[in-house]
Amino acid sequence: MSTDSKYKGYRGAALDTLKNFDVQVWSEVVVQSSRGEFTGIVLPRAETADKDHIVLKLHNGYNVGVVVGTITDIVEHGRKEAHYKIPEKEFPTDPRKPNVKLLGTGGTIASRLDYRTGAVIPAFSPGELYGSVPELADICNLDTEKLYGVFSENMGPEQWAGTAEAIGREIANGIDGIVVGHGTDTMHHTAAALSFMVQGTPVPIVMVGSQRSSDRPSSDAAINLINATRTAAEGKIAEVMVCMFGPTSDQYGLLHRGTRVRKMHSSYRSTFRTIGDIPLATVSREEFNYLREDYRHRRDDREVKINTAFDEMVSIVYYYPNMRPDIIDSLTDNGYKGIVIAGTGLGHVNKPLYPALKRAVAKGVVIYMTVQTLWGYVQMYVYDTGRDIMEIGVVPAANMLPEVAYVKLGWVLGQTTDPERVREIMLTPIAGEITEREPHNGYLIYQGGIPEVEDFISHYKK
Repeated sequence: MSTDSKYKGYRGAALDTLKNFDVQVWSEVVVQSSRGEFTGIVLPRAETADKDHIVLKLHNGYNVGVVVGTITDIVEHGRKEAHYKIPEKEFPTDPRKPNVKLLGTGGTIASRLDYRTGAVIPAFSPGELYGSVPELADICNLDTEKLYGVFSENMGPEQWAGTAEAIGREIANGIDGIVVGHGTDTMHHTAAALSFMVQGTPVPIVMVGSQRSSDRPSSDAAINLINATRTAAEGKIAEVMVCMFGPTSDQYGLLHRGTRVRKMHSSYRSTFRTIGDIPLATVSREEFNYLREDYRHRRDDREVKINTAFDEMVSIVYYYPNMRPDIIDSLTDNGYKGIVIAGTGLGHVNKPLYPALKRAVAKGVVIYMTVQTLWGYVQMYVYDTGRDIMEIGVVPAANMLPEVAYVKLGWVLGQTTDPERVREIMLTPIAGEITEREPHNGYLIYQGGIPEVEDFISHYKK
């Protein structure tokens, strides 16, 4: 890898190509290749990058990698060294506006790309956020605190508890609303955890992230942050919520209840969807549109219950055909106290698992059944299979989402290990994780290619 600043990060064939055409990092170039012509700026490579690509930032703001084996010519037209620093301005305060606290755990709500490492660097101070998203000053007085700086896959019980405790402190200090910046991949897990660990909040707790980082022209970071901050400052709902894109455009954001939300697409900006229910509300620059009336309302008191106890010896098992009993046996033998199964259909697993499940229950492991369909309820009374599994001691978990059941079971086992008491708490709704019924208009899955769907989409404002 080249340490020369002229070829920062390039090595092998890519480095040779730059030298052969007498161009370097930050050169404005036109690249001719067998894949077409590309005009842009040669960017530094990440330290762990391969040796087969030259990376350009195109004029439209996107980055593209060009395979060096396809390149026939590169012509330099100038240099434009970039300094990717987010402008920082003093965040103005106004005593007439509500006070909002942004707690950071990681993610890319406001960020820049470090081309030396290829990492996204968050901008997080009030001044940086104001420099990036000046509209925030029209909404509230904003203060920030960085709790963690981790990718969301590294969030877990320790971070959930720390975030809950920080929320409790802010509520006690009189904050009007709280925003939690979080990576999107496990945001729904943290939303569920906070829904159980922070009960009876008097103010909105709004989780927010972005699917695309702020250096990309299609980033959803700014609009998500504006919508989340407006919800924390002005919204009526005092619950743990996730605020992200509603449609694929930026018309409005959706507010999802923390125990009924799930990330449903790996890259769409409108990735989060309420499952088994409908969202709480929409939020835009102009208005809130409350879609239901059963939410907990904002209050003026400072009362809240923080309970962060959590037993980490809980697992979630996704059942598949021909699953072998040693998977359940290994959890039992390794001291796990709780298992959540995402079963097929109405909540089923195969018969070869029965002895392992019976052994686990005999050793005091509590086991709860959910459905991998996500929509719908566990109905284990319908078929002999379900009734047999219940006789073993597996408990149906109504319409809890598998991830929510996993989080709740860990939280419940942090309170008690008595199976009957665990069952009582697990099956008693705390934060909307179990609903009496699914709404008739909740489950609507449109399948592209079908004539009536294509007709609907052709008339829909995208």
